[in-house]
Amino acid sequence: MASEEEVIVDVVVVGAGVVGLTSAIRLGQAGARVAVISADESVDTVSAVAAAVWYPTHTDEDPRVLQWAVRTYEELCRQAGDGVPGVVMRPTRMLVRQRVEQAPWWSAAVPDFARVSPPSGEYTEEWRFTVPTVEMRPYLEWLRGRLGGAVERRRIERFDDIEAPVVVNATGLAAGELCGDPDVYPARGRIVLVANPGLVTSVRDEDSPAGMTYVHPRGQDVVLGGTFEPGEWDTEPDSRVGTEIVARCADLVPELANATVLAHVAGLRPVRRGGPRVAADRAWRRTPRHCPGAGASSTTTATAAPGSRSRGAVRTR
Repeated sequence: MASEEEVIVDVVVVGAGVVGLTSAIRLGQAGARVAVISADESVDTVSAVAAAVWYPTHTDEDPRVLQWAVRTYEELCRQAGDGVPGVVMRPTRMLVRQRVEQAPWWSAAVPDFARVSPPSGEYTEEWRFTVPTVEMRPYLEWLRGRLGGAVERRRIERFDDIEAPVVVNATGLAAGELCGDPDVYPARGRIVLVANPGLVTSVRDEDSPAGMTYVHPRGQDVVLGGTFEPGEWDTEPDSRVGTEIVARCADLVPELANATVLAHVAGLRPVRRGGPRVAADRAWRRTPRHCPGAGASSTTTATAAPGSRSRGAVRTR
């Protein structure tokens, strides 16, 4: 058995997206010696192309997720107040088509959540609230700066190949193959980026008959969406789908009618049947701690970093 002096790191985090980097930073703050291994640079992960708005879309009610969402909301609010690159508090309007008896399960996390009258007869009500939005490229660069060390570029085939007492699995979609977990699958999301004509408010109409519709302004552009396509792996641009997204977003927010299209983007959200898996797997020679399956809610839960709070992940020296 290795002596304390021979142990180079306490924890290896596999994955350098927003969940992996945040887990590594929080573990380091708690006193662990942490290394990060990733097959891709942070800017090449699905985190980098996410609309990255605090909102648990396509996420079933789960007390664990609500707890993570509350903590992430609070932390991102603090970061926005501190001027962290890319983090902004954004007023939001959610247009609701279905009749609902009560506020959504996640509304407890949002202090200013309000139900108001809808703007037209096709909607039953409107939800208004203010939530953090994150422009991911500058935010990922900020996280990398806080990490304080290099990310080792390497594709992991087996957790047993990693020399560390604890491994945090933040590989997203790759967790399905790494862990032999058939419940992990992709949900493709397509978005279009357009020049921002001066919008500041996010608007959502997720149950539109024309397709899921959302408009998320950022500093210089606006994210128009979108799609949620379970089981689809192809991320090549699709101009037809992109044109449809732009059209329904312009119907929702007329100021977008003549906005210049900047890019068509697609990414694969990591989703898991049964919800996110956050667990220690002691069947392995070392102790992997898994946190895949956040799907479209990675930004909503990321800074709570489930993989960073596991008991035993920080060694006592």
